[in-house]
Amino acid sequence: MLESVNVSLESLNLITLLPMLIPVVGALLILITDLFKSGQDKSLYVMLSVIFLVVDFGALLESADIFAKNGTVLGVFNVMLIDGLAILSQFIIVGASIVFIPLSLTSKRFHEFSYPEFFALFLFMIAGFQFMVATDNLILIFVGLETASLALYTLIAMHNRDKSFEAAVKYFTMGALSAAFFSLGSMVFYALTGSVEINQIATVLAGNGYADIAYVLIAVTFMLGSLGFKLSLVPFHTWAPDVYEGSSASMAGYMSIVPKIAGFIVAMRIFEFLIHSGVVWLEVILYLFVVVTMTAANMWALVQTDVKRMLAYSSISHAGFVMAAILIGTTQSNSALFLYWVLFAFTNLGSFAMLWISRQKNIPWYQTSDHSYNKFAGMIKTSPVAAIIMGLFMLSLAGVPPFALFWGKLYMISSAVNAGYTLLALIMALNSAIAGYYYLKLIVYMFMKEPVQGAEEQVFTNNSSLPLRSIIGFAAVGTVFAFILVNPLVEFITSFVYNSGY
Repeated sequence: MLESVNVSLESLNLITLLPMLIPVVGALLILITDLFKSGQDKSLYVMLSVIFLVVDFGALLESADIFAKNGTVLGVFNVMLIDGLAILSQFIIVGASIVFIPLSLTSKRFHEFSYPEFFALFLFMIAGFQFMVATDNLILIFVGLETASLALYTLIAMHNRDKSFEAAVKYFTMGALSAAFFSLGSMVFYALTGSVEINQIATVLAGNGYADIAYVLIAVTFMLGSLGFKLSLVPFHTWAPDVYEGSSASMAGYMSIVPKIAGFIVAMRIFEFLIHSGVVWLEVILYLFVVVTMTAANMWALVQTDVKRMLAYSSISHAGFVMAAILIGTTQSNSALFLYWVLFAFTNLGSFAMLWISRQKNIPWYQTSDHSYNKFAGMIKTSPVAAIIMGLFMLSLAGVPPFALFWGKLYMISSAVNAGYTLLALIMALNSAIAGYYYLKLIVYMFMKEPVQGAEEQVFTNNSSLPLRSIIGFAAVGTVFAFILVNPLVEFITSFVYNSGY
């Protein structure tokens, strides 16, 4: 006879689920609003999205307070968790999303922003990423991954250009392969340990002394393939430049930040316990991934003739740079990962927003693509403020002091040196120097070349509006004055990472 089991709401600890439910409720409210009163101005949906994201951010602050008092907290039958990694990554996910949404308030009418479904899908996508980072259950990670990915495929296609459909199909194909690899890796881990919870998997594998190491390596290979696609690590990067080019510039900037921080957290939870357990094979493979991704992406970026594709390869290189933190696996390196990505979010979203405001419906004769280098020639004369701001973003991405990303690179490289990865630190420094060339190439075009005869003089005000100018200004100020906040930010991040046991 089966005994009834009473589950109290208090034991479920639903506060762990609250941050993910808020964007879901927001998405449903937008769909219901459109159902009963269609044809509303997009500013209503932008406002609703921002309100729900701000409330979501407030819920994360409450979760951070709970974590500070009680440490790691489990909930909803122990599949959800509040720990430092979950909270910090969700701060980045929700914070970047709050900055992104007002980019839809351009002075021109774009196809995708006329649909309330765009904003609903966007909120569903955020909830999916939050589920990914706030659990160590492989099934729930997979559910979050697919929820976010399916929404993102549609958002890319909604840009409604030929390249957008091509980009969405490529991303969908690669995403399906990534999902298959993740499922297979999870299946092997479950067969070995009888659990789909990462902490339990680590305990069981350590308990039997990694007796089934061959099967462990098979599972890890599938996981590396899956997360390699999501993080666009070489050789799994091939989709990224085409998808970035086919997406709107603002969406490309968003894709370079938010999906990747979710992937980094999952990689950190899965791979670090294996590295610390002495699985040397994994350490060697991750080392190769980091070095090849950084170096090859920089080489490809050097030869690009389109600024958007250059920034796409640049984002791949930065992902390789940050992946080094997971390889190193110390508290300092894990803290450096979050610091780097916060500073990168400021700079990269600002860079892509500059491309977004200069989007052209009809490409002039002197340009081979919408964002070719010729478009930026002599920009200091035609749009001096835009040239200076874009120059600041390029100097920051290059790691020139005292701009934002210099501090992220410095802290990451110092974490490698302190952990004994001196050669890796040298390779990271050399790659930063190589990357400086293609960032400076754009600065040379803007400041040292003459404008192309017949060029539009005010191309960088095409889509300009007060919200866009405000966001770009905010990103520029953050890029220039980041050095003021670096020390308190490092202390804040380190306390969360250390108290999570990473």
